[in-house]
Amino acid sequence: MIDFSEYSPKKPEVYAYKCPECGTLDYPAPMICKNCSARRDPSGEIFSAWEKVLLGGRCKLLGWTRVYALPEGYDEKYLVFGIVEFKNGLRASGRLLMDNPRTGMELETKIGIVREKVGEDVYGFMFDLPKK
Repeated sequence: MIDFSEYSPKKPEVYAYKCPECGTLDYPAPMICKNCSARRDPSGEIFSAWEKVLLGGRCKLLGWTRVYALPEGYDEKYLVFGIVEFKNGLRASGRLLMDNPRTGMELETKIGIVREKVGEDVYGFMFDLPKK
């Protein structure tokens, strides 16, 4: 029997990158570590490869805003965006999937389509209330 599962679409994921010299985590990936100045080589040929660390799970909402001036093509009246902090201390921004967020609340990370381009979907962070 042939296993076709490797050809199915992969679940989108977002990664932080860990410096091989000092262990500093960064998101998004820098070209030079802010802590020790080690260089990142995306090909891994010249400099040491940086370890990919999956970002996700629970996080805390640090701040948020509503954006009313949306570009053409959005049917919503507004979008809600926030900045969150993960348990490892990294921070990221993304769309909030609730109307009345509160600073300090615990959220769950999702990866979803944040924008559609012609022939290509753009994935990014979305944050929602945790499932009970």
